[in-house]
Amino acid sequence: MTPKAIVSRRGADRVRGGHPWIYRTDVADVAAEPGDLVQVVSDRGRPLGWAWYSSQSQIVLRLLSTATVGIDERTLLQSRIAAAVAYRATLGIEASACRLIHGDADQLPATVVDRYTDEDGAYLVMQTLAQGSDRRLELIADLLMEACRPRGILARNDPKVRMLEGLEPLVAVVRGQVPDRVVVQEGGVRYSVDLHGGQKTGLFLDQRENHAAAARYARGDAFDGFTYNGGFALQMARGARHVVALDSSPAAVETTRANARANGIDNVEVREANVFDELRELEVSGVQFDTVALDPPAFARNRRSVDRALAGYKEINLRALRLLRPGGHLITCSCSYNVDEALFLDVLHAAAIDAHATVWLVEKRMQARDHPVLVGVPETHYLKCIVLRKVM
Repeated sequence: MTPKAIVSRRGADRVRGGHPWIYRTDVADVAAEPGDLVQVVSDRGRPLGWAWYSSQSQIVLRLLSTATVGIDERTLLQSRIAAAVAYRATLGIEASACRLIHGDADQLPATVVDRYTDEDGAYLVMQTLAQGSDRRLELIADLLMEACRPRGILARNDPKVRMLEGLEPLVAVVRGQVPDRVVVQEGGVRYSVDLHGGQKTGLFLDQRENHAAAARYARGDAFDGFTYNGGFALQMARGARHVVALDSSPAAVETTRANARANGIDNVEVREANVFDELRELEVSGVQFDTVALDPPAFARNRRSVDRALAGYKEINLRALRLLRPGGHLITCSCSYNVDEALFLDVLHAAAIDAHATVWLVEKRMQARDHPVLVGVPETHYLKCIVLRKVM
């Protein structure tokens, strides 16, 4: 017998409104095993679609289809993967690494797949972040092998979000062979990527187009805070005279230095430092820059931490504006979903006031096009990148 989940009127309205998540408070009744495919019905018994069930998360149902009749799950997943891969082929991405599957935006709930291609071929790194997708890890891997023919697939199932689903961390090669490191190119710069242990799946692929934008604005003396592997710094080095790149991680510092050497870039100075402390010290010392890029980690991982996050965003942007010469550009980012674009802009406005700086809003940017935003689902618009010009 097909498991069913009965949802409240509010839950039904969410489905009809195009949101793929139904929370525990809107599920009236469900009898299913963790990760089951369940039929979603309204409190009046009307079919609403099909979803993957989670027994532990607050997101109990992740909608897979709004079909009101039965579905062939394998065929559906196969078609969704094919559509996601075909879309990326239309983007003309000037890089050898990209996101192939972006979860709900590609109608593949809690599933992330990135492709890294080096001189030996393509490798896929996948994440199954909820009970439903994790239970189908082997099936998804098989379908990816059929669709993409990679040399190997690595499961990078170590994000902390899996704990909310009661899932154990796992980093393992599930198909073929995957080396510890690959070398990929982005915007003419080659990066050595740690697939097994690097941030996210190895690179911050969602920042690729923002790195390119920063390169267009870069000139004179530049600063890159929270550099990780040099994503902003090495791109800005082409237009800047000198770039200071900081990170608190010794491994990130060494990786950025190695990437600079491998690309023959000699105008990037990489230092291990706490960015907050260093910004204060640079201000005291009177150092100024023509271009500043800030890409901090997520300060607000939940709603409870928003106020503290806003204080952190304000501090680093206030000090960045004080360090910026008139006519210079600040490229500043927030990857905290809980801090939306309007709130982030309010923080930047407050920082500009306290810095006694007049600024223009030059660009509002977001995550790269291979990380699409699902309209009506604000959770999929997590990355904000704002370009400001300091007038005076």
